[in-house]
Amino acid sequence: MIDRRSLLRTSGAAAAGLLGAAAASSSAAAATDPDPTSGVTRVLLQDHPSPAAGWKTAQTLVEIPRHKESGRHSHPGVEVGYIIRGDVLMEFDDRPPIRLRTGDPFFIPNGAIHNARNVGTVTTMMLSTYVVDETKPLVTTYGNG
Repeated sequence: MIDRRSLLRTSGAAAAGLLGAAAASSSAAAATDPDPTSGVTRVLLQDHPSPAAGWKTAQTLVEIPRHKESGRHSHPGVEVGYIIRGDVLMEFDDRPPIRLRTGDPFFIPNGAIHNARNVGTVTTMMLSTYVVDETKPLVTTYGNG
């Protein structure tokens, strides 16, 4: 069994000083990688019914290694997140990307297709909380577009 508290405590935001790799070099590395999502892990921390009928709340811990990405995907509801550690370029199909660093919060609207690309020098760690339609899968993936 994973000790979630220990995992969060030992990997906190102390790596902030290690950030700074250029997005272009990370993007180039990901473009030549046959599987840019390999090594990405998602741990479900909580999953509960929401007070609103037909909805649920879920929380995950996502880790994205250097030069890797989550892959294009969407959720059937909103995602509210926080970058615990790392440097991410959050890319969207319908709007400009957002650069996120250790300590930054983020919000992903219902159904927005997005991709979290690690553009830093350490494994990115993100905490994401979702309020989603309980009848649909938490994640829908898409090809490279």
